[in-house]
This record gives sequence, structure tokens and C-alpha cells, in this order.
Amino acid sequence: MPEGMDPLGARSQFVDIQTLPTWQQLEVDGEHIPQDLSDSLLNQQSFPSPFPFRPDINCKIILFTGDVALLNCTAITNTSNELLNDKNPVSERIHQLAGPELKDELLKLKGCRTGEAKHTKGFNLAARFIIHTVGPKYKAKYRTAAESSLYSCYRNILQLATELSMSSVGLSVLSTAKRGYPLEDATHIAFRTVRRFLEKHGSSIEAVVFAVTDTEEAVYRKLLPLYYPRSEEEERLCLPLVPADIGNSEGEPVVPERQIRITEKPGSLEDDSEEDNLESDLGQVGNHAFARMEGDVDKQRKLILQGHMSEAAMQKQHQRNYNRWLCRARAEDLSDIAALKALYQTGVDMCGRTVMVVVGRNIPVTLIDLEKALLYFIHVMDHIAVKEYVMVYFHTLTGEHNHLDTEFLKNLHDIVDIKFKKNLKAFYFVHPTFRSKVSTWFFTTFSISSMKDKVRYLDNLQQLFTCIRPEQIDIPPFVMEYDARVNRRSQSSGL
Repeated sequence: MPEGMDPLGARSQFVDIQTLPTWQQLEVDGEHIPQDLSDSLLNQQSFPSPFPFRPDINCKIILFTGDVALLNCTAITNTSNELLNDKNPVSERIHQLAGPELKDELLKLKGCRTGEAKHTKGFNLAARFIIHTVGPKYKAKYRTAAESSLYSCYRNILQLATELSMSSVGLSVLSTAKRGYPLEDATHIAFRTVRRFLEKHGSSIEAVVFAVTDTEEAVYRKLLPLYYPRSEEEERLCLPLVPADIGNSEGEPVVPERQIRITEKPGSLEDDSEEDNLESDLGQVGNHAFARMEGDVDKQRKLILQGHMSEAAMQKQHQRNYNRWLCRARAEDLSDIAALKALYQTGVDMCGRTVMVVVGRNIPVTLIDLEKALLYFIHVMDHIAVKEYVMVYFHTLTGEHNHLDTEFLKNLHDIVDIKFKKNLKAFYFVHPTFRSKVSTWFFTTFSISSMKDKVRYLDNLQQLFTCIRPEQIDIPPFVMEYDARVNRRSQSSGL
């Protein structure tokens, strides 16, 4: 601890969010509604609002005027630049209270792209984690791109919080003055993104705290009722003030050109329209899409063999197909699959590569929707697979009802983006049985040969720890108990 830093003194400043009033508890004062507009609306029946009165959501919203670094949320947000070393008041205050270890930890993240979100420990903060994100630089002529990036910031923060089971999040104002984003415009995006996320995916999030300064508070207090009305009357009065542009069902900005491209059906096979017609022919990802996966891939292969589609066109089509799955994965409520804890991110291996864990016993294959399982895998892995990673699969104590069909695995392999396959550097198969080794050998030999050289069979955790340090991997208790029991048995039989 550096000289001059008083941890006890700092801790005494921390704010318990349980003591803060929720948005629903705050009195509806009507100050945000111009009186002439309020009077003229008394007899109107302008329902329904796109943001109806939801007390169950309002009770999760807290408006806090003060320092985000003081909140005892599970995670607070740090707004920074691409190198994660920005000098802005929010970031500097977080660094001051978290201590020097935060700077060292940020170096390991190797930066963060605009719109992304990455997390570190909270160190000396009351918050257990800090979620770091990079807001866009605003220019009027690139407004659409800036809106999309800012939406991604808020969406990725909340998605990361959900994936890591964080119950409360303290959101600083991400659109810093340094980056030139108009505060009111940015606040509309923040409110609608958070609102839509809580509606669709926020069952595990108990509190979202908007932390603002004195100068930002007026804008936040003015716009909050538009997206989080505290009564049906407030909903009715605020409806005329809700912007016409509220994004799609997730709050994401809608690009008109993109809408046209998706909805229009190409009329000829000239020039680049060959791929567009093929896309229409293969169909959009929707109901029963999982059953069509294999057909999509096989159809593309046949077209190549028949000379109707070039290799480049196939790759382009494959990318479009994957992007449709990714868009749907981001839009659907996958909380039931996430609750299984069958796939999660942990630390890094000896080479500094991200470690992903798959727990076989937590996959009730006969009970879950496999299409949703595929969507969840794509959703979680998309940002992981952009750089090198390894997977650890615990086969420990799995039964027949936990084993994924080889056809499912093959289809999964065929549909995921090329980066998934390229950046997967090792697949550690822990506690394999003889039968599972034989099955895996056949599968990797005849179905996905590119995986064969990446599979490593590990009979015990000690072998795993030669690749990944124990403190870098979250191992389910039943796996550790099984490993200890088997090791004792092996040692006894060897005596």
C-alpha cells in the first residue's frame, strides 16, 4: 500500500447501495412535464407506451449523484480509451481508490476496442469487479456509428455482468466530455439499452446504479421517466416526449440501409447477387433453424462441387450465416442456459491465453433446447475467440444424458466463425473414460480432423495444473472431490 493512502479512511466513504432509494421509491413530482403539455394531455388516451410502467424494473434502478468508485456494487464501470490509460475524472478516481495493482492488471488486458467491455478485480474498492469499456469519439457525420458503439458499451457491460453472475452494477456516464458525445443523446441510448436488457435478460441483476455528477443529474432526472415511468399516469404524460427513434427490441440503433438490404429480395443472378439469392434460398435463422444447419452447409458444399459457387462466395455466405446466428444469440433470452453453469470463462493458462471451461455433467442434453444451447455458445464465445484461447472439458461423472450427439458437435463446428477454430490452441479433456476416448478419436479423425492434434487427455487435475495454475481456473467442487477420491484409490492400489 503506497504511503499516504488510508484504506480504512477510504473504506469509510464507501456507499452501501441498499441505503439508496430506488427510482420507484422517489416521489413522482411532474417537474419534467411542461405544464401546458401536461394540461393538454389530460383527456388523451395515447396508449400503449413502448416503455410501459414496470415497478419490478423501476425497483432495480437507482440514480446516485456522487462518485461511482465509492459504490459497493458487485461491479462498477470505468470509462477509458483503447489503451485503458485514459486520464478522466472517473478513471482517475477509480485508480486512486483501487490501488496500484489495478494498473498492473490492466496491462495484462492488452487494451480494449471501442464498444467492448473487459473486467478486472476491484482490488481496494468496495466493488468486487471493475468493468472497463471504451466509448466512441463523437462526430456528427458519423453519428450512426457512434450510437451503435455506445449501445454496444452498455449492452456488453450488462451481458458481462450477467455471464459472471454479478447482481449489481454501478454505471458511470460513459460518454465523457473528452470524447465529445452530447450528454442528452447519450443518455437516451443508455436508458433504453438498460431498460430493454432488464426486460429480456435481467432476471439475475438486482440493481443498476446510474452514478452521475451534479451537472449530469438534471439530464438524467429529466429523461428517466420517459423510459422508467413510475406510474401509469407518468407513463401517459411522458409518451409524447419519448423519441421516435428508440432502436430495435434490444434498444440497438437501427440502420435504415441495413434494413433494406435484409428485406429486399434480389431479382437476378448478375454480379454479386448470386450470394444474395443463395442467402434467400437458405432461409433466415428463425424457428427450427437448428434443424436446417446441416442442410445449409451441405447445400453450399454441393454448389461448390457443381461449380455454381466459388470458394470465396462460400466463405462470404458462411460469414453471413454465422452473423445471423450471432444477431439472434444477442437478441434472445438465454438466461435458462446460462443458469446451467456449463460454459464459463475463468483465468489464463501458462501462455496467457484465455481459459474457457465446459462442465459435462451440467449439460442435461435430453431436457434443454439444443438450439438455444448453440446460441448461448456463440454468444459467449464470439468475443473470446477473437484471440487465442484454450478449452477445458470436465468429463467427470457424466452420464448418457449429458453426452452431446456427434451430429450436434459437427454442426456446431461447421457453423461457428473461422476464428473459433483458428484461435483454439488446446482442448483439455479431463477425466476421460475409455469409451469417451474411442468416441473422440473417431469423431476427430473422420468428422473434424482439424481438432485431432488439439485434444489432450488428462487423467487428473495435477496434469491440468502443469498447463494452467490452480488459481487461474474455477473448478467445480464435485470435480475436485472426484479427483481426490480417484487419486487416493490409485495411491492405495499402488502400495
